[in-house]
Amino acid sequence: MWRYRGPMITAIVFVKADVARIPEVAEAIASLEGVSEVYSVTGQIDLIALVRVREHEDVATVVADRLNKVDGVTETETHIAFRTYSQHDLESAFSIGLD
Repeated sequence: MWRYRGPMITAIVFVKADVARIPEVAEAIASLEGVSEVYSVTGQIDLIALVRVREHEDVATVVADRLNKVDGVTETETHIAFRTYSQHDLESAFSIGLD
């Protein structure tokens, strides 16, 4: 079980999967250590997995060594998040002080 111990690195992984096996592939990916969430989505990709780890090397371990090897995964594209905006942050950024 991963425990939060300070800043985390978040990677957003776009996953193309065998269409007939999307639910099984999603469950297998969700069970991987380091994967916090998996979403089934519409569009050019089938799944989005959120990977949260402490070190950049851990992204490679989770994605290249584990996620890419899940039976039914046909292609992945990984994006590293470098800044987080919460709803609160966005409201503050666009506030013009009319309170």
